[in-house]
Amino acid sequence: MFRYWSALVLFLFFVLLAGRSLMLHRRGIKAVVFGETDKSDFLLIPIFLIFVYAVLACTFGLPVPEALAKPFWISRITRRIGLTLCMIALIGFAAALKSFGDSFRIGIDEKNPDRLVTSGMFAVSRNPIYVAFLLFFSGMFLQYPNWLLLGVLVLFALAIHRQILREEAFLKAHYGKDYEDYCKRVRRYL
Repeated sequence: MFRYWSALVLFLFFVLLAGRSLMLHRRGIKAVVFGETDKSDFLLIPIFLIFVYAVLACTFGLPVPEALAKPFWISRITRRIGLTLCMIALIGFAAALKSFGDSFRIGIDEKNPDRLVTSGMFAVSRNPIYVAFLLFFSGMFLQYPNWLLLGVLVLFALAIHRQILREEAFLKAHYGKDYEDYCKRVRRYL
C-alpha cells in the first residue's frame, strides 16, 4: 500500500502544474512558453518522462532493466523520509505557484515577462519552484533508491541549474537593478 503513495504524489504534482496553467490560460495568459526562446529547453522533456516512467515502473512493476531498477538499499525509514520530502515539495510548489500569481510561466517569456516577483516563497528562494522540483525528485529517489532514479536526479539537477542560469541572465537584462538588488537579498536556491 505504501508504494502507491508515490504515484499519488506524482499525480498531485501534475494536477497542480496543469491546474495553474489552465487557470492562467482561461485568463488569456500563455503560461507554457517552453522552448520558444531556446529549443534546447526540450532536453528537460525526456528527462522528465524517464523520471515519470521510472517512478511508475518502481511503483507498479513495469518493465525496467533489473540492473537499473535494483534498489541500493531497502528501508522503510528512507521511504517515509522520501515520501515526506515529496509532500513538502508539493506544499512548497503550491505556495510558489500562489506567490507567482499571474506571472507563472513554463519557460522564458520574452514577449510578456510580467512583473518581478520577490514576495511570498520568492522572499526565501529566487527559484522556489525549481527547489520544489529538486526536493520532489530527491524524495522519489529515497523511495526508490536505484541507478535509474539516481541518474535521472543528477541529469535533472544539471538541467535545472542550466535553466536557472538562463533565466537569471534574462531577468537581469529585463529588470536590471531591481533584479540585481533582489539577488543580493535572496539566494538562488535556499
